[in-house]
This record gives sequence, structure tokens and C-alpha cells, in this order.
Amino acid sequence: MAGIFWAFLFYSFCGFLFEITFARLIAHPKRDRKCHLALPVCPVYGMGALAILSLPQWIKASPLLLYLFGALCATATEWCLSLFYEQAAGTAFWDYSALRWNLRGRVCLPFSLFWGFLALPLVYLVQPWAAPYFSAVPAAFTIPAALFYLGDAATSLYLLRRGGTEALRWYARFTPSEVR
Repeated sequence: MAGIFWAFLFYSFCGFLFEITFARLIAHPKRDRKCHLALPVCPVYGMGALAILSLPQWIKASPLLLYLFGALCATATEWCLSLFYEQAAGTAFWDYSALRWNLRGRVCLPFSLFWGFLALPLVYLVQPWAAPYFSAVPAAFTIPAALFYLGDAATSLYLLRRGGTEALRWYARFTPSEVR
């Protein structure tokens, strides 16, 4: 169970790094992609990774099936978390409505296809390499880390509900405007 928590946290952090890199590559004006107040994480990536990793072995054994079901898992996760953030936090962290083949701006075909591609290295490369590290974290660290994560998540939801995504940008006053 502790390994699942650390996998979620690791993939959420990787998602945060991916989002920042993507925003800078396309020169998007919103370059910060935090979903939590304190931790640099994007939970949709952690949840999507766990959903893909929970697929049956017979699906993961076939690259084609993994691609298809990985895309479906990640897209379903993205849809569900979009609804969650809209309902629980009153905000949306992403909006695909400007892209073709989107469904209410929550998901879109181009990104769904991309998530399918990401499922392949996740299952065949990253998870086999990282799993021993997740399992090696002492239990004494897991409970405090999980409590910190849950506290950060609860505080973030509260702040999001009150002030939108700008409420999470406490660091903006310390950052030069051209970097934001």
C-alpha cells in the first residue's frame, strides 16, 4: 500500500514537471502548473498512472492493447478529475475547448492519443525501474508524508474554492513577473 502512495506522488510530481516543460515549450502565458498549495504536483498524472498500472497483465503484455486501454484510462481519469475540480474546488485546471475533437473542454482526442503513447514507457520502462524504490521507503516516512499530502490537498481545495487557481500562487510575490 505504501508503494502505491509513493508511486502516486512520484507520477504526480513527474506530471508537474511535464506540464511546466510543455508550457514553456509552447510559450503558454500560464507557466505555473501547480494544483496544490505547497507540493509541486499534478494529481491527475498520479491518478492516471495508477489507473494504467492497474490494468490487467494481459493488456499490459500487448503494446497495442496497452496503448488503447492506457489512452482510455488516462482520458477517463482526466474527465473524472476535471469534474471533481469543477465541483469540489470551483475551478478548472485545463480547458481543451479550443482544440478540435474535445468533449466539453475536459478531454480531447489529441491528448488522449498522447496519453496512450505515455502508457508504453510508463509500464515497460519507468514503473519497473521505480517500483523497487517505492517499496523501499520506510513505513515511518509514509504516514507523515501521506498526512502532509492530505493536509496540502485539503488546504488547496479550500483556497481554490475561495480564490481560484490564483490563490495557490503564494510564491508570485517573490518571482519576477517575466518568469511567472
